[in-house]
Amino acid sequence: MTIRVLIADDQAMVREALSVLLGAQPDLDVVATAEDGAAAVARAAELRPDVVVMDIRMPGLDGIEATRRITADPASPTKVLALTTFNLDEYVYEALRAGASGFLLKEASGSRLADGIRVVARGDALLSPELTKRLITEFARIGPAAKRPTGVVVDRLTARETEVLVQVAQGLSNAEIATALTVAEETVKTHVGRILHKLALRDRTQAAVFAYESGLVTPGATA
Repeated sequence: MTIRVLIADDQAMVREALSVLLGAQPDLDVVATAEDGAAAVARAAELRPDVVVMDIRMPGLDGIEATRRITADPASPTKVLALTTFNLDEYVYEALRAGASGFLLKEASGSRLADGIRVVARGDALLSPELTKRLITEFARIGPAAKRPTGVVVDRLTARETEVLVQVAQGLSNAEIATALTVAEETVKTHVGRILHKLALRDRTQAAVFAYESGLVTPGATA
């Protein structure tokens, strides 16, 4: 399957370099580039790429607001992979809250970026367990986000689905969850799919953000 990619960055040299680098991958197709957030939103709406590689810091409409607008439509297939110069700054958390499916540092290698795009495109989380814990700690440090109503929404989940969601939020992979619950990995995958559908979430990253922001999981909790 070919993954269609849109690159959004305000530096022409970066756009051109990423286009060449990613275009050399047999399964990646760079369908367009955008010089700022407004252009990224417009081209994403027009082309409906699988993944937008989004620079967070851009003049005018920045990458955070562009991400929010691109992911606002639940029917859109487009996911966002945010790029940042600084590890774990507050812009990263805002990008995740806005709907980004993960983030990478701009200093990441070309192969790491290509792999990251693949991970995001298939709906997996581009967040390691350790990074998940650090992110949640930072969520708490910089102040609470607007709480999502949980009662009726979370009640849609079965007890097992709730258990799986908690472990997803703690950064466990499907294989690790399967081992912890003594079930088949395919069963976990099915549960995750149902969770995303019931909560109208795009992927595992957004499921993790939902679990923490809703209070279902609290910082410091362990699997």
